[in-house]
Amino acid sequence: MTYARSPLAPAAFPTLPAIAGVSAHVARAGYKSWDRCDLTFVALDPGTVVAGVTTQSRCPSPEVEWCRKALTLGSARALVVNAGNANAFTGNRGRAAVEAIAARAAGRLGCQPSDVFVASTGVIGVPLPIDKAEAGIDAALIAPACTWEEATAAISTTDTFSKGAVTTAIVDGRTVTLVGIIKGSGMIAPDMATMLGFIFTDAAVEPGFLQAALAEANRTSFSCITVDSDTSTSDTVLAFATGKAGNAPLTASEDDGADAFRAALTDLCLQLAHLVVRDGEGATKFIEIAVTGAESDRSAHRVALSIANSPLVKTAIAGEDANWGRVVMAVGKAGEPAERDLLSIRFGDTQVATAGLAAEGYDEAPVAAHLKGSEIEIGVDLGLGDGRATVWTCDLTHGYISINADYRS
Repeated sequence: MTYARSPLAPAAFPTLPAIAGVSAHVARAGYKSWDRCDLTFVALDPGTVVAGVTTQSRCPSPEVEWCRKALTLGSARALVVNAGNANAFTGNRGRAAVEAIAARAAGRLGCQPSDVFVASTGVIGVPLPIDKAEAGIDAALIAPACTWEEATAAISTTDTFSKGAVTTAIVDGRTVTLVGIIKGSGMIAPDMATMLGFIFTDAAVEPGFLQAALAEANRTSFSCITVDSDTSTSDTVLAFATGKAGNAPLTASEDDGADAFRAALTDLCLQLAHLVVRDGEGATKFIEIAVTGAESDRSAHRVALSIANSPLVKTAIAGEDANWGRVVMAVGKAGEPAERDLLSIRFGDTQVATAGLAAEGYDEAPVAAHLKGSEIEIGVDLGLGDGRATVWTCDLTHGYISINADYRS
C-alpha cells in the first residue's frame, strides 16, 4: 500500500554528503509483496565505533536485544535493516533469524557477528524468513553503492517521504560531518519514539564519549516527540563514527571540539525527530508544546506529554477549534503539581488564559487564525517554579485510523 505524501513534508530530500568509511547498498529481499527494495546494508570500515539507544518496551524484538549486547563492545563493521517484518514476538525463530543475518554479513566482511548491527521494522508476530534475509544480504553486497535517499526509502514502512539530515562541527581544527537517516510515522511515543534512526559521522570519537553524547541528544529530541502515545518493540537509534576526519579522538567533554560535536549531534537528532512528527500518520498540523513554570524539568516534560497525547486536544486542533479548555483538562490529568489559579495558556502569540481565568478581553479570532495554519504553538505556564520542557506532536485525523486499520494489508 502507498500513502499520500504528508502535507507537512519538506519540499525535497536534502543533499547529504558521503561519509568516509561508509558504503550503503539496498536490495529486494521480498519481505512483503511490494515492488521496492526492503533491505538496507551499510558496510563500515575497520575502526568504526558505535553507540545506541533503544526502546524502553518490555517486549523488545530480538534485534533490539542483539544490538544492546553488541553495543557493549563499542565496535561496528555493518548494519542490516529489514523493512516489512518487525520480527518481534517471534521467540526462538526470531532470535535465530538475527543470528543468521549477523553471521551471513560477518562471513562476507571477515568480521565478528557482534560487529554486525541488525534492525527490523514492520508487522509484529511474524518470524523473519531467514532465506529471504540471507539472499537480500548477498544481493546488497554485490549491488552498487546507493544514495542516502535510496537507503532511507528501503527502510520505510508507512512513511510517506524519506527523511534525512546533515550537520557539521569543527573538532580539533577539522570539519567533521554527521549524516542521519530515519524512518517513522506511527506508533510514536517517547522512550523512544517508534523509529529506526541511523547516524554516520567521520569524526574520531571514543565509544564512551559517543554513547554519552547520543544519550544526551536523545533526551531532548527523540524522547520529546509523540504521535499517538504508543511505543514500539523495535525502536533503535545507532550512531557510527568512522574516525576518517583525522581529528584527535574525542574522549571527554573537556576535549577541544567536544561541545561543538555534541551540539551538532543534538541538532541532527532534533531535525530527524521533527521529520518523524511531520510524517505522523494522517497528520496535517505540526504542534509544538512548551511548558514553563513547573516544579522541575521532569514535571514539565510529563505535563507537556499529557497535552501532546490527549486525543481531545489533538482532534480539536485537527478541527481548528480554539477549545483551550482541553489543554486545561490535559494539565490537570497529568498527575504533576499544578495550581489551577496560577495556570496560564497561550495559542501562538495570543494569551487565552491567565491566572486560572480566561484572559481579560480574550478574542478568539487570532487563535482561530493561528489554528488554520500548519505550524501550531501551545504555551503553558504553571507558575510554580523554573522547570521547563518542549515536546512536539501532530494532530489526530481520520487518516490515522485509515492507515492503521489497513496496516497489514
